[in-house]
Formats: sequence, structure tokens, C-alpha cells
Amino acid sequence: MSINADKPHLWKADIAASVDLFNTWFLEFAPRAYRETRLQTTKQVEELLMLTHDLTAITPEIVKEHPGILPMLRMATCPPLARDRLIGLAGANKSLVLTMESGRIAIRMPATALNENLERVCGTITKMLDVDIFPWLEGKRTAGTEERYRASTIVADRRCGAASDPIIRNAQEKRQLALIGDYLQKKGYRPKPHPVTEPLRDMTPGTYAFRMVVVAGEPYRVNIPVDVVLQPKEPSADKIPVLIEAKSAGDFTNVNKRRKEEATKIRQIRGAYGEEARFVLFLCGYFDSGYLGYEAAEGIDWIWEHRIEDLEKLRL
Repeated sequence: MSINADKPHLWKADIAASVDLFNTWFLEFAPRAYRETRLQTTKQVEELLMLTHDLTAITPEIVKEHPGILPMLRMATCPPLARDRLIGLAGANKSLVLTMESGRIAIRMPATALNENLERVCGTITKMLDVDIFPWLEGKRTAGTEERYRASTIVADRRCGAASDPIIRNAQEKRQLALIGDYLQKKGYRPKPHPVTEPLRDMTPGTYAFRMVVVAGEPYRVNIPVDVVLQPKEPSADKIPVLIEAKSAGDFTNVNKRRKEEATKIRQIRGAYGEEARFVLFLCGYFDSGYLGYEAAEGIDWIWEHRIEDLEKLRL
């Protein structure tokens, strides 16, 4: 049974209500999420300063031991360096830099090549450090407590500014999943992880799991991360759980760039589990009629966060 995909006469009002809900949340909670992340990042920058002796010793050895400091080091330069710009300026191996950005080091790279790349990265950053933020560097003196903290907050602001969209998106996703979890528990459902090694059809009735990997795809098998996997108390005839993807958006532009991702997912899922497999979106924010029409044409339905009771139409 269709939920919203077959009701275009409701789309305009739902889009307006969804935008209003997202904006209300953003104004009230996004600044808090940003501030909390900035506070945490400030502490990380202070730790960076301690590791590098107030940026006077940015060495391959330190970066190798603490590769996760690279994103903050990029924000300590003048001007702040985008990842690809650092790769170009340093002539560094792109794969190595990308791995370090995720907090790891490229263990398969030969030691000589690794050290050469790290030397170039460290040398580039050291040469471009922003002496206006770190005035002790130009004066070759010890950093004061207050100026060290001030510098940490500036770098943290730069780092959070560069990552502001992911910060907001992550906070919104956590909130959406919490809403779904609360709703399901009130209906008598309980959270229970389902092992990826066991058939999806064997998921316990009346349970749900967050951020679960579903094995799908034809002819090649792929692991698909799904935000919510829900097995109704009375499973469908094929016993395939309901798959829910939580999505939010703060503008109309990005959603149309991302809409093909869901189409690919549903094709892979139905290729593995049949055309009756249920994959629905849980939407909040800026999703226009173009996006909705595209998803409907691909056989994807959705539930609006502002009308969460539509979950009942999944025959819970």
C-alpha cells in the first residue's frame, strides 16, 4: 500500500510543513550542536599544540603517531588549506593524505616513501603557519596560556566552519533516529541487532535495528548501510523487514544531487530480495516536488517526519 508517493495533491503542503519543521529545529538546536562540537574541537587543538610543542615541532614522527591531527593542522595555516590544496602544494600521495584525514596511516606504503611524503606535508604546513594566530612563532618565544587558548578557539572555529554541514547533518540524523526509536518502542517494539551473517528474513518479529548493514545487489553482492531495519510483529509473506532511510536537507539544491543514491539502493535491494521489498524514506527539510517525483517514479515511498504516524501504514 502506497503511503505518500501516490498523493501528489498533498506534496505542496507537506513540503511547506517539512521546511518549517527543519527551520524550527535548526534555529533552536543547530547552534547548540555547533557549539558543542566547537568546544570539543578546541580541546583537540589544545592537545595538538601540546603534541607539537606549540607548533614548533611538526615532525613526521608525530604525524605518523597521531595522523588525526592533519585536518587541524590544515586549519592552522594562512590561508587555511583545503585537503586537495595541501596534496598539490606538498606533492603528497593523495591516498596517504585521505587515509590520515580519517585518523589512520597508510601501513602498506614503503617506509621510505611514507617518510618522504610526511616530510613534504610537515614542511608545507610549517612554512604556511598563520603567525597572526600563533604570534609566539615569529617571536621565537614560549606561548602564553591565554594566547594558546585564543589560538585554539580560532583554529577550532575554522575547523568547524569547514565541517558545519556534516555537524548539522549528524545532529539531525541522531534526532530522527531517536524519534523513530521512541515511536516504535511505544508500539511495543524493541531494539535488537540482527547479525549480518544471518539471513535478513530471520530477523525477530517486533524488533528493529539502527545503522544495520544489509547484503544486497545483483549480480555482485554489496553491503548497504540502512538507517533503520524493522521487522513488523506480523512479518510480510516474504518475511523481508522494512528498510527505512532517514534523510534531512537544509536546502533544495543538494537533495537533487543525492536522489540517485536511493534509486541505486532500491534496485540493489529488490535485485536481492524481490520487487516486494519495502524501502521507504523518512524525510525532514527541503525536499521539493522534483525530488519527490523522481523518487516516486523509482518506486520509492516516504514518510514525513511531521506526520510520523504514517509509520502505521507499514502495518506495524
